[in-house]
Amino acid sequence: MEDLVRLSVDIISYTYPDGTLALSEVSMRIKKGEFIGIIGSNGSGKTTLLRVMDGLYKDFKGSVLLDGVDIRKLTPKEIYKKMGLVFQNPDEQLFAPTVAEDVSFGPINMGFTKEDVEERVKKALKAVEMEGYGNKPIQNLSYGEKKRICIAGLLSMGHEILLLDEPTAGLDPMGEYKMMELLLKLNKRDSVTIVMATHSIDLIPLFLDKVYILNEGRVIKGGLPEDIFTTPAEMVDVKLRLPQIAELIYRLKNEDNLPFEKIPLTIGQAKREIIKLFTLKKI
Repeated sequence: MEDLVRLSVDIISYTYPDGTLALSEVSMRIKKGEFIGIIGSNGSGKTTLLRVMDGLYKDFKGSVLLDGVDIRKLTPKEIYKKMGLVFQNPDEQLFAPTVAEDVSFGPINMGFTKEDVEERVKKALKAVEMEGYGNKPIQNLSYGEKKRICIAGLLSMGHEILLLDEPTAGLDPMGEYKMMELLLKLNKRDSVTIVMATHSIDLIPLFLDKVYILNEGRVIKGGLPEDIFTTPAEMVDVKLRLPQIAELIYRLKNEDNLPFEKIPLTIGQAKREIIKLFTLKKI
């Protein structure tokens, strides 16, 4: 990870056309190579924030800078050379009859040669582990496969920053884990900067570098997962919860007086803390 800030967000306010205040006091610094999570209850403003960050909603007070340039001064083509948004529902994003046609749409419209387009499509499908799917009809893909093709469509244009709206929504538990593993590979192996809105609380400590809590359109807290997930009461206030293993250890510590030194967020961390207590004969 580097210290280069790719996306600088300082939104004073954004109001829907009907007058509803959707976002206010939102400040984020997203560095190259980071894997960032935005969490919040339904209606907290996560999708709206991603669309503002992607330049789809421009009528806001404040600034969103992509590599130091106000996103409202960039053309869609200039934005999409670097950054793109994957919608929560892939059926809203996919439109071509086949996988290859859909993934190639972006690079074709960016003016790449036929040979370059074919190479970009090939690399993008490989990156999302969908090699050999080029001729497959979109309608025959599973929901999870459609999400991967949406990501491939952005990668084929050379995107270095992915904004993802609930990428694990609608997937079964194994599908969720596989999607997160894929995103982690893109992040660590290919240095793709990722910002994702998510409800998958239990997966956050396993994969993400930093988390922001959005509540009623405001960022109320941001930091490392261990700094964000502290007490159940704080999570309830924003209509969220702790990761389940953290909830269990918190109760054992505070209701049953077991001397845990810290609240683990993952099964692996919890295992080490429990073994430590047994080793020290504290339980």
